[in-house]
Formats: sequence, structure tokens, C-alpha cells
Amino acid sequence: GTGSNILSALQDLFWLLKSKVEKQLQIISVLQWVLTFLVMGIACTLILMYILCTDCWAIAALYLAWLVFDWNTPKKGGRRSQWVRNWAIWRYFRDYFPIRLVKTHNLLTTRNYIFGYHPHGIMGLGAFCNFSTEATGVSQKFPGIRPYLATLAGNFRMPILRDYLMSGGICPVNRDSIDYILSKNGNGNAIIIVVGGAAESLNCTPGKNSVTLKNRKGFVKLALRHGADLVPVYSFGENEVYKQVIFEEGSWGRWVQKKFQKHIGFAPCLFHGRGLFSSTTWGLLPYSKPITTVVGEPITIPKIDNPSQKEVDFYHSIYVDSLIKLFDKYKSKFGLPEAEVLEVN
Repeated sequence: GTGSNILSALQDLFWLLKSKVEKQLQIISVLQWVLTFLVMGIACTLILMYILCTDCWAIAALYLAWLVFDWNTPKKGGRRSQWVRNWAIWRYFRDYFPIRLVKTHNLLTTRNYIFGYHPHGIMGLGAFCNFSTEATGVSQKFPGIRPYLATLAGNFRMPILRDYLMSGGICPVNRDSIDYILSKNGNGNAIIIVVGGAAESLNCTPGKNSVTLKNRKGFVKLALRHGADLVPVYSFGENEVYKQVIFEEGSWGRWVQKKFQKHIGFAPCLFHGRGLFSSTTWGLLPYSKPITTVVGEPITIPKIDNPSQKEVDFYHSIYVDSLIKLFDKYKSKFGLPEAEVLEVN
């Protein structure tokens, strides 16, 4: 009896220790991504400049020479690494929230796709985890489909960061890059565009489901030019992981944010999550709230080399209706009241 009790106590202790270790690994995995998002580009640039001023300058010079040679690679589909996409750290990242990917329809490998991802949130955590890693099984759920998450082109001018992003299948969100993937990279490509962008991030806050979409029609025009099917995607919970100070229209804070957005491409947000050692203190770690990304039904798009504004508006309206229907169908399943309405701005 005594031996059994000791064994049972040891098993309980082992389970508790394992649980604590896994939680710490989850926190570390999310922290490294947050730091990558916020400071890796600037930090790597400064380190490279410093190395140029030391006895190891040849290493930095060789990398810069490689950078010049490799400059256009991000515009040509990048250089993804299945090894990086399958790192164990991404599974800990997934489990921290947790993040789930829900498939509603099959995708044909004979077609190309543009996924419209909504909402942006502060950092697009669901978009990254689901489409730039294999943590939620995107390749198993959509066999034969190569996902490319599109982000700011300026990120690919940063040394080291550019290579890290490309390894996950991330590409610049510009016309050259998207044209190449949809026209010179065969079929079975899916470009994920966070349609609302920086403007949408300024309004994300817990409890609010709104998207910036009414005047965002460029992605529809690109889809028509290449005959790429449009797929609405909504991430329930994306706005719940950070709290943000929302500046009213006309305030000095909103004026500064819009100036940054116009000239640099991103908008600085005043936000906070939880602390590193306690969920009750403020910090940069996101709150561990569930994020469920639902991939909707593809909208068949014809190939029109020079689509008219009327044609763009027509397919844009179909897309908006499809996104609203997707939201309404799944909102109660993922914790929202039946009366919740998706706000389209």
C-alpha cells in the first residue's frame, strides 16, 4: 500500500512538472515571435553594422554581397523551408492560445487562390500560425496547396529577418510578388492577404468584430487578372489577445497613427497583453485566448486581363456577402452570441 501511494505521488509530481515545463515552453515560443515581430529587423540591421566595424567585418561583407545577389528572391516566391515550418516550437506556439484551423470546403490543386484574412488584430497571430507553419496541419487539410502569407514589403529589406520570413513561406504584399506566384509558379498556390491591413489594426479591441473592407478592392482586381478564386477567412478570437488604446477620429493620437500608416506602411498601436511571469500584470505577451480560423467556401473567379470597375465591384460585393455568411454561420459555435453582427467598414 505504501509503495503504491509513493508511486502515485511520484506520477502526480511528474505530471505537474511536465505541465509546468510545457507551459514555459509555450510562453517562450510566443515571446520569441513577439520579439521577432517588434525588434528583429532593427536589431539584425544594427548588429550587422556593428560587425562591419570589427575584425569580423568580412563576415558582414559576405552577407551583404549575398543580400545584393538575393535581393529579388522574395518577389519570386521566396525560399520556404519545410524543416522550419515543422519546428516543434510552432506546436508550443499553437497550444499557448490555442489556435485551430477549420476547413469547410476542399480546394482544387488545379486552381490558384487568394485568401482574404480577417480581422488583422495587432500581430495577425492566427494568420502566421495557420499559414506560415505546419502547427495546425494546413498541408494535411489542404493537400497540394502551397500557402503564402503576404506581409509588408519593407520587412524583406531587413537583413536576416527577410530570410527568416521566407523560410515560413511569407512573401511581400506587392503586385510583383503576387503576380509572380499566381502566373509563374504553377497551380495550387494560395496567397493569404490580411485585407484590412494597418488601418484595421487601429480599431481591433476585445469584444469587437469589425473589418475594414468596403474600399479594399485591390485584391479582387488581382484575383480577376489572374483568374484566382477568392476565399473568405475569418479568425474568431484574433481581436481578443491584446488590449489597445483606441484613439478617436480627429484626435492627435489617430493623426500620428495615420501619418505613420501613410508614409511607412504600418500604424503604431498602444497595446498591451500579459506579463512574462504573471497573467495579471501588463506586458508584451498576448493573452492566452482561443483563436479559431475558419476557411470559407471558394468563390470562382473568371480570368479578365483588364477588369472594369463594374466587374471589380460585382465580385467584391459577392466576397463581402460570403464573408458575412461565414461569420454568421460559425459565430455561435465559437463563443459569440447569435445577435452578434459583423461590422464592415
